[in-house]
Amino acid sequence: MALTLEDKKKIVSEVAAVASDAHSVVAAEYHGLTVGEMTELRVKARESGVYLRVVKNNLAKLALADTEFSCMSEGFVGPLVLAFSQEDPGSAARVLKDFAKEHDKLEVKMLSVGGELLAASEIDRLAKLPTRDQALAILAGTLRAPVEKLARTFNEVPGKLVRTVAAVRDSKAA
Repeated sequence: MALTLEDKKKIVSEVAAVASDAHSVVAAEYHGLTVGEMTELRVKARESGVYLRVVKNNLAKLALADTEFSCMSEGFVGPLVLAFSQEDPGSAARVLKDFAKEHDKLEVKMLSVGGELLAASEIDRLAKLPTRDQALAILAGTLRAPVEKLARTFNEVPGKLVRTVAAVRDSKAA
């Protein structure tokens, strides 16, 4: 069934709204995947907070034209699925990378973060980015380390004084 002009406008506005709030986008070729495999991919994406959409290339170009992901428009060739990371920059890359390990028909073509187009080989680097909770935990650990070191240093002064007094006492007793 052909899309009407209203349907196309609706798709473009929906994808543009998602893209304006997204942290990153990954485009992958899905040619050869079955309907069941695509459904499985959509379920995994939904669980990870990733917006996954198959969009015609012309509509995708229109939707991403006024966003920071407009750099991807040159690469829209063939059947592509777009994965938008909603929660953290690496979530879409993690979902597609893990799915591609099990299904060799899914091939990542390009990705974009912060208005910069990256090669498909950079998906590992993007997938390894920490989630928001992991980043906050790393930050908390980094901020806590100097405070703990300062507390140990302050605690060491009375301990050293006690050891010195004990050494003087032992030397006078001997």
